[in-house]
Amino acid sequence: MPRPKQGPHLASSPAHERLMLANMATSLYQHGRITTTLAKAKRLRPLAERLITLAKRGDLHSRRRVMRVIRNKSIVHKLFTEIAETMKQREGGYTRIVKIAARGGDNAPRAIIELVTEPVSAKQATVKEAEAATKVAAEKDAEAVDAAATAAEADGAAEDAVAEAVEANETGADVKEADEAAVDLEKKAEDADSAADEAAEDADVADEAAKAE
Repeated sequence: MPRPKQGPHLASSPAHERLMLANMATSLYQHGRITTTLAKAKRLRPLAERLITLAKRGDLHSRRRVMRVIRNKSIVHKLFTEIAETMKQREGGYTRIVKIAARGGDNAPRAIIELVTEPVSAKQATVKEAEAATKVAAEKDAEAVDAAATAAEADGAAEDAVAEAVEANETGADVKEADEAAVDLEKKAEDADSAADEAAEDADVADEAAKAE
């Protein structure tokens, strides 16, 4: 026998429940807060936050996915322009649930679910900027190391080519081809050295920016 789905039954059928939650999410985005029972607020919260996450992406596919739930185009426009912009600095926790007095009559627990519109604290924003600067500096350092390794390989190849040219001169082999190869590899070594210097300068600039943050 199939095991019934866990959790309270909020409507007469799953389809009715989906429509009810969609209407509640529409009202939440329109007014910023709604009052309902605690069970409905807890069921609405993950849906509302998932739609806000889609709105923050801002692409056409995300808009179509939101339109499957929220059928009011003006509310969808508000979600993608105003609400998503307000939640831009947040990485989650777009809503809050506040318990209030029980409902009269059946004494059902009630709650207010509302959008968190307060700006992210300056301390959290500073920490995020510092983390981003540190990440950029680490990437620049990695690029500098790769460029230096490439330059070292090119230098080694150029030295080998010079040695081959000298040996060719001594043994009377094809001197012209050996000299051309040596010149070509020396040029590559110089280009690699220049790239390594530029990468090292970029890494130093990124490190200074990270320290300044």
